[in-house]
Amino acid sequence: MPAASDPSTSFELKSTQWPLLALALRSADTQQLAHDWQQRYGDAAGFFEHDALVLDFSALEAVDQACDLTALLRLLRSAHLHPVAFRGGSSAQRAQASAAGLARADDAADTVHNLVLNQAQPPAASPTPEAAAPPQTSALLIDRPLRSGQQVYARGRDLIITAMVNPGAEVVADGHIHVYAPLRGKAIAGARGNESARIFASCLEAELLAIAGTYRTSEVPLPQSVQGKPAMVRLQRNEQGERLLIEPIA
Repeated sequence: MPAASDPSTSFELKSTQWPLLALALRSADTQQLAHDWQQRYGDAAGFFEHDALVLDFSALEAVDQACDLTALLRLLRSAHLHPVAFRGGSSAQRAQASAAGLARADDAADTVHNLVLNQAQPPAASPTPEAAAPPQTSALLIDRPLRSGQQVYARGRDLIITAMVNPGAEVVADGHIHVYAPLRGKAIAGARGNESARIFASCLEAELLAIAGTYRTSEVPLPQSVQGKPAMVRLQRNEQGERLLIEPIA
């Protein structure tokens, strides 16, 4: 019988396929990142639950920009995210990330599910976005009006709202969002990378619309064909990139 100290009995090293969130950085300006993060997520408590995160520097390789990684890591950890690895980037950026104790994730990109800011097209062998955030069997139902400053998050499922979403309120779901009343606040569907998620509203007047990180604010007026009318919002991806397509519901 092997002794208790025999390494063959005390542990076993295995490979894993854990899904991770990825933050694809488009800018090395940490102050701008902090501002944009606040605009997108504010002080919403409970949105993240210490999820493991990969920092993706791929878009910064060509410009070789340095960033205040200490400040960035502090921002992410304060949002209850746990940065564990990095991928892409220039030699300086990679050295900086390694010095901060982050692991290299370049060889594990097919296990990464992208979050907000910019979702990359997943490899052919990867799970679909729906697999990254599988909806539960039942949707979260809200039957009361949401006032300014209130937020509702349907983690891992769809969100159904049968009352008004007032300006300043925010509704978030990993799946679809259905609002059977005026939608005048912010609506964020596919919050964890589900690019097939959609937003439905019986009266679309939203301040912000977002699906899987691609968003549109009220600074760009809604077309007259959907303003204040029943409409559906979905993500459209092509060779020019991605955009939100807003269509009237007959």
